This record gives sequence, structure tokens and C-alpha cells, in this order.
Amino acid sequence: MIKSRSQSKKSSKRFKLQYLGQQILSALYYWRHLDWILLLSVVGLTAFGGGIIYSTELVGEHSYSYQHWTVGALGVMVVFILSRWRYQFLRQWHWAIYALTNLSLIAVMLTGVTAKGAQRWISIAGFNVQPSEFAKIGMAITLAALLHDRDGANLKTVLKTLVITAVPWSLVFLQPDLGTSLVFGVMTIAMLYWANTNTGWLILMISPLLSAILYHLYLPGWIIWVLAVAGIAWLTLPAKIVATLSAMVINLGAVEMGNFFWGLLKDYQKARLIMFLDPEQDPLGHGYHLIQSRIAIGAGKLWGQGWYQGTQTQLNFIPEQHTDFIFSAVGEEFGFVGSILLLMVYWLICARLIWIASTAKDNFGSLLAIGILSIIAFQTVINISMTIGLAPITGIPLPWMSYGRSSLLSSFISIGLVESVANHRENKIKRTQQN
Repeated sequence: MIKSRSQSKKSSKRFKLQYLGQQILSALYYWRHLDWILLLSVVGLTAFGGGIIYSTELVGEHSYSYQHWTVGALGVMVVFILSRWRYQFLRQWHWAIYALTNLSLIAVMLTGVTAKGAQRWISIAGFNVQPSEFAKIGMAITLAALLHDRDGANLKTVLKTLVITAVPWSLVFLQPDLGTSLVFGVMTIAMLYWANTNTGWLILMISPLLSAILYHLYLPGWIIWVLAVAGIAWLTLPAKIVATLSAMVINLGAVEMGNFFWGLLKDYQKARLIMFLDPEQDPLGHGYHLIQSRIAIGAGKLWGQGWYQGTQTQLNFIPEQHTDFIFSAVGEEFGFVGSILLLMVYWLICARLIWIASTAKDNFGSLLAIGILSIIAFQTVINISMTIGLAPITGIPLPWMSYGRSSLLSSFISIGLVESVANHRENKIKRTQQN
């Protein structure tokens, strides 16, 4: 009798283990096409970012690192949930998403929280939420739905895309949030390029911005550029004479338009945009961040000074280092080698996103992946460039590394959507392998 009970318990325990194993296998089945390299790279960056943030806050009494890890853990769960959900559903609701995106940006202007000269946050249950971070995802979805069944080589489609993008771009620019408005522009250009838009048209789109910059930097170069733009318009647009004259007028007028938009910027934004050229002209003011950041990165040399050992970081020489200037802590504490390894991880993430876009089941998924890729790649390049003095300081965070709850969560949502594209591409992968 005793033996029978013992056997019964063992049998029951074996049954429970078998049931648990079946449940695990069943769960893994739904994520069998997940891009694990992409997910693990993102998780690794988040964990490492929390460690670097922790190092920057030792001199203070904050808990930014724990918040970073907590939001990161929530983000991982969001990725697994979204990856099982069919992303095609978003295509049916893209206009609702577009409307919600614009409404959230309008709400910021009406009831938003102001900090450091900008009105970018909405207070919800005691937490400051930055709608512009989620607006980037909303626009990626909207543009992917708009372009998935239309020919990007159609001029009417391109113009419609620009008009649709102009509304949220204007709302973000007026907050003012120059960094995010730049992200919108780059994302639109990248998705149009992926949709087979004529390269000449893309050059014409960015030509006014380049004209406004060149006019103030190098006048002969500006003249050559305007003539080159006229040639591109002649070769690529219909109604050649009208198109060429229009392109020249727009680029000539871009100078005054640039002055107009420059006047809309706050004083601190103007200082950020030009101070990177010569930060020593105001070493204790607007140039202070960049000077200290370059000192920190240079002090790291080849192998770095070690975690918690960076003098610039531990003595708090770089204000708000846990946000926009987090890369300076990486350079100081882990040196050139650590910085290169970090860049390699970002390169790997971008490479996986391109692979997913290339093997997506449909054009909508492919365009969505490219939109997310452009956001991540542009933010990474600009953030690191501004910490070493190669780009203006625009307040763009380093994905998964900089502290910012809205930014981190939106980055994970983006990866969750891309993982959904990867998880539902079985048929496309089989066809690619057969070919």
C-alpha cells in the first residue's frame, strides 16, 4: 500500500513535469520564428545601459538605473506579446493611429508639462509621458500602410506622403523638439526610398535644408548646389521647364525660410546647434557639456578607467550624463575598445532589421521594419556624434542606453512590432531558401 502511494506520487510528479514541458514547447512554438539575435542584443544593451546609468548616479541619490531596468523588463514582456500578435491588423487602423498620434501631440501643446524651455510631456498618474516618442511609431505604421500597396515612383503618392507627415512634424517642431522632428524627416525619406521612390526626388526633398545651411557656410558651394538641384529637377520631373524653375525658386527661397524657422527656435536650441563648432567660445555655458564629454571620452583611452572609476563621471562633471550624454560614460569607463563593441552591437541590430525587412511576408511589414530601422540608426549616429563634437546637440537619446522611460518603452514597442513581422514570415523564408 505504501509502495503504491509512492508510485502514485512519482507518477503525478512525472505527469506535472510532462505537462509543464508541453506548455513550454507550446509557448516556444508561437515564437519559433522570432529573431532571437535581435532580441538578445536589445536586452543586452538595456542591461548594460542600466549599469552605466548606475555608475553615473553614484554621486547622487537617484534611482534612475532601477527605473531603467524595470521599464526594460516591462518592455521585454511587451515584445513577446506583440510578436505573437499579427502586425497586419495595424494596417486596418492606421488612420485611427494617425489621428491618435496628432491628438496626443496637440494635448502636449495644450496641457503639457514644461521643462528646460520645452513642452514635451503629459503627466499621467504621476508619470511624465512623452507622446513624441510614441508618435514616431505611429508615423512608421501610418507611412507603411500608406505606401505598402502604392508605387513609390508615383509623384502623387510621394506628395501625399509628405503632406501627411507634415502635420505631426509641425506639432513636434513647435513643442519645440528639434531632435524628434529630424527623426520624422529621416524616417519619411528612408521609407520612401524603400518604396522605390526616385532617388532624384529624395534629393530634391532635402535640397532646401542643404541650401539654407550652405548659404551661410560657403556661398560658392551654395551656388553650385542650386545649379545641381536644377539639373536633377530637369532630369527627373515632368514638365521640365516648370519643374526646374520651381526647384531653383524653392532653393533660393530656402534661405529666407531657414531664417524664419531659425527665429522660431529657442535661444538654448540655437546655442546647441552652433556651439559644437567651437564649444570653447562659451566653456562655462552652452559649450560646457560638450567640452566635458570629450574630456571624458579621451580619458578612457584604449581600455577605459573601469566601471565606477571614471573621474569625469564620478565627480559629476557632466550634468544629466545619464540621458543624452550616456556614451561619454561608456567611453571613459570602457575606453575605445568598449565603445567599438557597443557600436558593433548597434550595427548587428540594424543588420537584423534589414534582414527582417528583406524577408518580410508583405510590403507593409517590410516598410514597417525599415521605418523602425531609420529611427534607431539615426538616433544612434546623431547621439554618439554629438557627444564627440561631430554633430549639434539636439537632445536625441541613445536607444536602450539613455535614461528615459518613454523613450525606452517606445524602443521596445518598436522591436515588438518588428519581431511580429519576423514571427509571421514563415512562407517568405521558405521561398527565399528555395530560390
